[in-house]
Amino acid sequence: MDTATSARTGKGAGDENFPVASWLIAPRHRPAIFAFYDFVRTADDVADHATLAPAEKLRLLDQLEAGLTGHDDREAVAVRLRTVLSQRGLAPQHAIDLLDAFRRDVHKLRYESWDELIDYCSLSAMPVGRYVLDVHGESQALWPANDALCAALQIINHLQDCGKDYRALDRVYVPREAMAEAGVDVGALGADRASPALRRCLSGLARRTGTLLDEAAAFSGAIRDRRLSLEVAVIHRLAVRLVRLLERRDPLSEKVHIGKAGALGVVLGVLAGRWRRRRKPETLELRLPT
Repeated sequence: MDTATSARTGKGAGDENFPVASWLIAPRHRPAIFAFYDFVRTADDVADHATLAPAEKLRLLDQLEAGLTGHDDREAVAVRLRTVLSQRGLAPQHAIDLLDAFRRDVHKLRYESWDELIDYCSLSAMPVGRYVLDVHGESQALWPANDALCAALQIINHLQDCGKDYRALDRVYVPREAMAEAGVDVGALGADRASPALRRCLSGLARRTGTLLDEAAAFSGAIRDRRLSLEVAVIHRLAVRLVRLLERRDPLSEKVHIGKAGALGVVLGVLAGRWRRRRKPETLELRLPT
């Protein structure tokens, strides 16, 4: 396999759990976000490839980084992102952090604790939101709230796909400590249906993920760009719904996704809420004469 692009699975932005530069985002910013997405999607597909040897995966990830930093032009997605970064005066660090996460995926198959999982999210998820904020010229003061939301989104994906990741890649993001506390072995992830112990484990992790969403509750309201603020509000609300589903459903045997109709309802709900707040009349303070 000569290029990382050859490893692409065909999965695109429309197949993701959460919006990627939807129509809510200003058109002038969407190409920069899609360039980043295509680069990251390519690297992710390399790391998750079913037949590539680990050494070959690492070679292709290195090749993507070389393209990003201007040392190689074989990877079109890397050259495209490099051009976007140059045009906007942005550094490649967020994309490099994600490449480090995918390198970790190649050789690290188990996570010991919640803190270890969050450390992984600091490379695999948080840089995505930071990049989008940078594209919009937002303040780095928003990074902590961004990081909480992005980590939550990543863990939601891990919980949704815990059975598939184990069966297809022997990769387990469910922390060993959480499984041990529930009295369940990693092999339980290979079953067609979660055992009661595994259900307790996954539900507990979903509730803990909800605390990350609580930390990010004010995030969208602090974003200056109105369209990005709406996008983040929609993503946050979708994440809250998914966490509630994960608390109740078995991701090994039940669908834990929000369909297009449900997602549209969330979008409309966020838009309606913003409209009502903008239309709300100011409260007048009446003073009685003394």
